[in-house]
Amino acid sequence: MMHVSLMAGAIAIAILLRLVFTHRCLENAQWLAVLSLLIVSPLLLLTTAVAIVIMGPHGHMVNPMEGWLSYATAWLFLGISCGLLAYLGWQAHISIKAIQQYPQTLVQNTPSRIMSEDSAFSAQIGLWSSELVLSQGLINSLDSDHLAAVIAHEQAHSYYHDTFLFFWLGWLRRLTAWLPYTDDLWQELLLLREIRADHWATRSVDPIMLAESLVQVIAAPLSPITTVNFSCTAPKSRLSRRIDALLDQQHHDYGFQPQWSAMTYGYIARLVFGIFPLCSIPFHY
Repeated sequence: MMHVSLMAGAIAIAILLRLVFTHRCLENAQWLAVLSLLIVSPLLLLTTAVAIVIMGPHGHMVNPMEGWLSYATAWLFLGISCGLLAYLGWQAHISIKAIQQYPQTLVQNTPSRIMSEDSAFSAQIGLWSSELVLSQGLINSLDSDHLAAVIAHEQAHSYYHDTFLFFWLGWLRRLTAWLPYTDDLWQELLLLREIRADHWATRSVDPIMLAESLVQVIAAPLSPITTVNFSCTAPKSRLSRRIDALLDQQHHDYGFQPQWSAMTYGYIARLVFGIFPLCSIPFHY
């Protein structure tokens, strides 16, 4: 019964964590809190499946079929996980190859790929080493100062390697879309990612100028370009929160540069808990 109990317990805990902590997490809008809560449930399920596969179908079972059933289920979950990851990786590869077809030039001394699109579009495309992609429509619609603000925002995404991070987070999100509040946490994390980039950009550009750029770019028609998870953007409906966060940076600490406190250790402990099922392997018999 150990394997079945381990699997059922992992699913129950994954759901319970979301039900208990999500509302408070979304209210506090802390980067590490949202990030850890989005990750810990799929991590718990993945490590549980890995543990069951390593332990194998044999053991002291009330019914031998239970061992094979849990073993097959674990393999199925891992197979779906790897298949989804391969699919997203292939999508990323196609997107990167497509972007590399566009001409590269310097825009305000920043290497950029230029797309002949009339709509306003800017993004970092790639994985660890991403490239800045701008549309001609964006360049034509903004003056020099506002364009510099947009570029500074995109450079922040490159600095934090957001494209790489959100490729993996997007995989976990799709893998566990059936868990409660997955989309709520995902949308909040996308918003916090943009707020973090806005805050970083204000080191080199005026916050008012950046806020004006946000209004102009987000109010523009949507680009028809579709890419994989690493270029997802926060919903337009949350523009007001971004501008409020940009203009009132001193009134809310989003934890983008966390101090080592009891709360930070709690978030780390939550992530460590996600690999706890691996500790059951030595006790298998």
